[in-house]
Amino acid sequence: MNSDRSPAGPKLSGEVFRTRSYQATLKLGHKLAGRLGQGDCVALIGDLGAGKTALTRGLAEGLGLTDLRAVSSPTFVLVQEYPCRIPVFHIDLYRLADPAKELAALGLREMLDAGIVIIEWADRAEGALPTPRWEIRLEHTGLRSRKMEVRRLP
Repeated sequence: MNSDRSPAGPKLSGEVFRTRSYQATLKLGHKLAGRLGQGDCVALIGDLGAGKTALTRGLAEGLGLTDLRAVSSPTFVLVQEYPCRIPVFHIDLYRLADPAKELAALGLREMLDAGIVIIEWADRAEGALPTPRWEIRLEHTGLRSRKMEVRRLP
């Protein structure tokens, strides 16, 4: 989803996607991964259980991760790195007292220089997030169904 690359595939920014199962959420993540490149940041925003980690699994799989069991919410470790074609750094801001301040201390700039960064609970540090970035707002629409709005922020 790197803005420096020529667009490939369907328009994604400003689109709304609906999934009706965990597998469909993984598949959507896999599709979106085709638009990601080194230096991209993906900000995930949504309530508990909205599908942030499931979408991250799909993104990581689309970027070449073969063992999806490696992807779990990094709520307690704060950052996980996945060995994909381009390294993927998965950050969770849920437990941080001052996410905007602590995001820099976690090494956000260095992670972006080395790979792709996916941030769960990104709305907790909105002013400290890099631009441009991708923002995906996830919400429950039923027991297994989700709505996801994808936007590219300049």
